[in-house]
Amino acid sequence: MPMRRSVRLLTIAVGVGAAALSTPAFAAAPTAAHSAPAQLSQAIAGHESHAFHAVRRATTNAAVQSTNWSGYAATGSTGAFKSVSASWVQPSVSCSSTTTYSSFWVGLDGYSNSALEQTGTEADCIGGRATYGAWWEVLPASESAYSGVTVAGGDSLTATVTDNGNGTFTMTLTDSTEGWSKSTTAAGSSGYQDSSAEVIAEAPEVNGGIAKLANFGTVAFTNSTAGGQAFGNTSPTEITMVNSAGTKVRAQPGSIAGGSFADTWKSS
Repeated sequence: MPMRRSVRLLTIAVGVGAAALSTPAFAAAPTAAHSAPAQLSQAIAGHESHAFHAVRRATTNAAVQSTNWSGYAATGSTGAFKSVSASWVQPSVSCSSTTTYSSFWVGLDGYSNSALEQTGTEADCIGGRATYGAWWEVLPASESAYSGVTVAGGDSLTATVTDNGNGTFTMTLTDSTEGWSKSTTAAGSSGYQDSSAEVIAEAPEVNGGIAKLANFGTVAFTNSTAGGQAFGNTSPTEITMVNSAGTKVRAQPGSIAGGSFADTWKSS
């Protein structure tokens, strides 16, 4: 009898060991690499652009509505603004299965003409995954992704666009958190006028249609300047993003003081 009990106990022990060895690999905790946000690729950027869409005059002459822009535009005569700059903290996005996009940028032209020279970042939800990135654009071309850089929620960004006076514009974007700076000089859009400067949160145009707006929370723009002066001193036009029917606010800028204002997501 004692011998049989020993054999039975050995059989149980072997069975437990086999069960432990057969535990599925997916039960292990996910690695940091799998949970890291994706970065903007040129394959994605090549389908996006940022022209101003569907302006409606709001309740005052100092405010308009757009289906894809939210923020402020300084406006003037031809040649009024040769530079624009602003800083912001990159928003983070929490993603569901819905694909959504958001961009944050500074630019010259674009408000009252079809030209636009700009640079900025984005926070998208693509395939259920947060995707961040940095880009520049000169219309009518689509945006171009800056290669070899990483952008993350919470990064401190500064963007500048400058007319060099010889038909070219320099677009510079710096991420002081990640420790990189990118600068591109390119010919300006055909018919550029330097008649406006913008600091904008946007639902970009993707594959020819205005995208659903990612829930970016609130982005705070600081140190915004147009033509070397604080943005708030230019009597800028406030731009509120609305749906195509004009019945729902998508993103709303707060009041501007000096070079600072916040822009808040309201609906997709």
